[in-house]
Amino acid sequence: MLRVPTRTKKNATTSVSQVNGQTVHNKILLGLPETESSVVLPKLQFIALPVRTVLNEAGDTIKFAFFMNDGLASVLSLMGDGKSVEVGLSGNEGFVGLPLLAGLSTSPTRVIIQVAGSAFRLSAKDLRTSLEECPVLTARLQRFAQEMALQASQVAACNRLHEVDERLARWLLMSQDRLGGDLVPLTQEFLAHMLGTRRASVTVAAGVLQKARLITYTRGSVRVQDRAGLEDASCECYRIMTRQIEKWNAEAS
Repeated sequence: MLRVPTRTKKNATTSVSQVNGQTVHNKILLGLPETESSVVLPKLQFIALPVRTVLNEAGDTIKFAFFMNDGLASVLSLMGDGKSVEVGLSGNEGFVGLPLLAGLSTSPTRVIIQVAGSAFRLSAKDLRTSLEECPVLTARLQRFAQEMALQASQVAACNRLHEVDERLARWLLMSQDRLGGDLVPLTQEFLAHMLGTRRASVTVAAGVLQKARLITYTRGSVRVQDRAGLEDASCECYRIMTRQIEKWNAEAS
């Protein structure tokens, strides 16, 4: 059952609380105009996303788009030898399936769930037809596409120019922003893949941050102990990205 409390004004926004009994946390879906919510929300399917679920595979046809509701999705660039490096993160602020916005049907990257969560799924066909009637949704998705492009370019510079401990601090801050709370449930092996470095290097970097009492690391999870200190320990890339996104949000408001 779709629950969408509405207002009576012509261009009023909805106060979406639930879709088919599931609470909506996705920031792109929240606050859509009533006319657009009535188009999109009935087509959504809520799905659970266990760790390592592949949402898009590089080179494959995109069958579904995903409005992330919670958890964390990682965008990976794959090499011919099987190695990969993370070029983007998406939580409940985001969306998976951006090539569809440009009328494209395949993904250049693999998108995989690294922290278990959930999403509202929409078929590629339904997304395309919905966008024809939903200018606000289209604009929000286009802005998110710019945010992901910003991430990709900044992370590429970060991986080339900055030390592993600075990159780890930046990555933990980005993850915490999307997950909320202090706990980031990840292993060092997964972190090594995300940062494009050796597991031993991640161990050393985590040790540096833990010795400074910024984080505590236990098997399978990292807990942020000192957020302000972690921001100081991070490279400038985190601040560059957050400032630009804040500027874009102000421009769009």
